[in-house]
Amino acid sequence: MKKPVGFLLTVSIIAISFAAIFVKWSEAPATIISMYRMYLACVLLLPIVIVKRREFINLSKSEWLFLCIAGVFLALHFALWFESLKLTTVASSTIILSLQPIVALLGGFLIYKERTSISTLMSIGISIIGVVMVGWGDFGLSSKSVIIGDILSFLSVLAIVGYLLIGQNKVKKISHWIYSFCVFFFAALTLTIYNLSAGIPIGGYDTREWGIFLLLAIFPTFAHVIYNFLLNYVNTTTISMSILGEPVGATILAVILLGEPVIGLQIVGGFFVLLGVFLFLIQQRKLTIKDKSNSLSA
Repeated sequence: MKKPVGFLLTVSIIAISFAAIFVKWSEAPATIISMYRMYLACVLLLPIVIVKRREFINLSKSEWLFLCIAGVFLALHFALWFESLKLTTVASSTIILSLQPIVALLGGFLIYKERTSISTLMSIGISIIGVVMVGWGDFGLSSKSVIIGDILSFLSVLAIVGYLLIGQNKVKKISHWIYSFCVFFFAALTLTIYNLSAGIPIGGYDTREWGIFLLLAIFPTFAHVIYNFLLNYVNTTTISMSILGEPVGATILAVILLGEPVIGLQIVGGFFVLLGVFLFLIQQRKLTIKDKSNSLSA
């Protein structure tokens, strides 16, 4: 059966674009936001996981280990990125995510010996140029907090690529529902240990904050479930490339919901990002069709 990869990636881009907005609305520490987002996501996935509970029995010790490591990487990604959003604007933070496909390409080559084409590199380049244009205005800020925010955002990119590279291998052997639940739980557990050891208050957050935690658990986290499902059919670079649409979506939402300014250069940049993502997905579809043709003729 044909999988609607393009449609699912589009839905995930829209859903994940809300993450930065929700974090900006919250006054809770970044690691608290991340922790409760993961716990609430586990609760939402629980009914499906109960139905598939017998699959836990088939998990090997090595698979449990990789699930735990993936959860730690995911926890690091959320904690670092959410903290970067506390220090700078939405565009400044999400601009750094443009480096994700490059890191993913390098990781895919080193770990899985994946090759790529010139046309793929060109489509990635078009999107990266666009993302730089989207966030260029914010790079004019030179305050210490902005620089720290940029560094944290880059470190979050390394963490999410590590998480996706593990998933690319393991999700093919484990149900994406079970995989998502386990990594979300291990991420929440990692953040809980950190918060307790750092003396960050676990409780005392008002209804508004809990509403934000729940929104993060529903919308952006739904995108991560989609990504875990799609890792059965596409590689980490494809997922990372689609996420380049997030800076555009997040910037548009920041203008509408947060009143953050946007200039003409950023609008043009948004067009380049979407064009690059579109060309990339077309190229990946052609490669998939070619691979299927080669396998049938073999």
